[in-house]
Amino acid sequence: MDDIEIETLAEPTLRDPVLVEGLPGVGHVGKLAAEHLLEEFDSDLVARVYADEFPPQVGIDDDGVASLACAEFHAVDAGERDLLVLTGDHQAQSHSGHYHITDAFLDVAESFDASEVYALGGVPTGELVEEPDVLGAVANADGIEALEDAGVEFREGEPAGGIVGVSGLLLGLGGRRGLSAACLMGETSGYLVDPTSAQAVLEVLETAIGFEVGYDSLEERAEEMKEVAEKIQEMQNQQQGMPTDDDLRYIG
Repeated sequence: MDDIEIETLAEPTLRDPVLVEGLPGVGHVGKLAAEHLLEEFDSDLVARVYADEFPPQVGIDDDGVASLACAEFHAVDAGERDLLVLTGDHQAQSHSGHYHITDAFLDVAESFDASEVYALGGVPTGELVEEPDVLGAVANADGIEALEDAGVEFREGEPAGGIVGVSGLLLGLGGRRGLSAACLMGETSGYLVDPTSAQAVLEVLETAIGFEVGYDSLEERAEEMKEVAEKIQEMQNQQQGMPTDDDLRYIG
């Protein structure tokens, strides 16, 4: 196969579409948020992106059928506007790969006439957060005021070290293409899958774009993760030599 291959599966006409990216990252916040949109709304798989920068592996479904690692675009009917939701199980394995794959993602978005981009992710705090804030970054300062009105916080110097991976490059490369691009990052411990942070990010996205979605399944998962966190805390209190928050920062 070529370095990157784009497989177009459908070519629907979308209404003022918005690209929403949710790939694996800190706390799986963006991935959880994107998958929740696909669970709650009617959607159609419209494109797949294959790349030799993805891990050399296949996924196996419940019937034992293999599928090559890829990223997927789904067209989502979310009300007055359509969403083009990008998700998958992997990111690139090299710096140059991140650039090339993100360019391919933007090519697909522009082929569907998307001119607005929201990258979803998490920002690690190193400790459990019961009511996470949502931090923001934009490709152009003109987008700050509207996001602040939607509940996004812009903090000086945060996230420390910038935004890595596809979420960051969607701002950098998308901005160079003249797209309106923003990254919404929910506060999260960084060492547990975080449905609560995913919900916080989606609530901001709802306001920013203008749609409504239910959260029952995310809230159920949040309760499950709360029990897991409590058990971890008990173990930390009972045993010496347990990992610290810094040790666990990037697990999950």
